Amino acid sequence: MELENETISTSSNSSGGSREYKVVMLGAGGVGKSAMTMQFISHRFPDYHDPTIEDAYKTQVRIDDEPAYLDILDTAGQAEFTAMRDQYMRGGEGFIICYSITDRQSFQEAAEFKELIYRVRHTYDIPLVLVGNKIDLEEFRQVSTEEGMSLAREYSCSFFETSAALRFFIDDVFHGLVREIRRKESSLSLAEKKMKRKDSLWRKLKGSLKKKRESTT
Repeated sequence: MELENETISTSSNSSGGSREYKVVMLGAGGVGKSAMTMQFISHRFPDYHDPTIEDAYKTQVRIDDEPAYLDILDTAGQAEFTAMRDQYMRGGEGFIICYSITDRQSFQEAAEFKELIYRVRHTYDIPLVLVGNKIDLEEFRQVSTEEGMSLAREYSCSFFETSAALRFFIDDVFHGLVREIRRKESSLSLAEKKMKRKDSLWRKLKGSLKKKRESTT
């Protein structure tokens, strides 16, 4: 792992000792990022949201019987409001990439986000969830479920189709991302333990060789 590219920091004391997870919502304007976030944290569907505004939300939940404190950055979708994009891509631990199933252009934009993240982080090993929102507008669908699943396979990430308006599968999205972050942390922890064991064995081997040389002199 290249430390210069991993600028995120984790916190275990943001709210009563709960682990903090930095989540970034990505996607074109109008796909429902803010509505999904509001439904998740307050079970409320907003009447109106300015798509040019970036906002942050915080909430504490339990996922798999473990407390989790989510710090969610809801990014602006318009291209002209991307001056801070590199900063939040460096800071995010996990990303929810959203598109609307009623808007093919938003799906095409979603397909570009992983490369944008890679350009900033220089690794593809980033927890992601891909979301096709607005399944309550099925009659206006422009992006098939199969296309979403295909992109998720390309991304090697989980895929959900949701309705922010009806609050369908919203919790699954955020819980799924936290599980992905936890899985990555567990993998890194296991790799670090293996490396420490190798270092310990190497030191013991060098110590044995040194003692052997000393005993023969």
